[in-house]
Amino acid sequence: MRQNNNKQEKRGLHVEVRNGDFNFALRKFKKKVAEDGILQELRQREAFEKPSIKRAKAKKAGRARWLKKLAKENEGMETNNKQKKR
Repeated sequence: MRQNNNKQEKRGLHVEVRNGDFNFALRKFKKKVAEDGILQELRQREAFEKPSIKRAKAKKAGRARWLKKLAKENEGMETNNKQKKR
């Protein structure tokens, strides 16, 4: 495999530290890590999880998403009803 000296590939996550502002760069890096889900994946791989438990967690997460969606829709309906009554 040949590498171009003109173009170096940057692999993984990286953040530039500008004007010596390390704290800002660290915050940006942490945000990128969270968005990519690296830590979440690491925690999942730490220990073996039975397939039945994986399914149960997925089902529970799906139900939570559904209930959240319903609650959001109901909240919108309630505010609309209150505005109509006035």
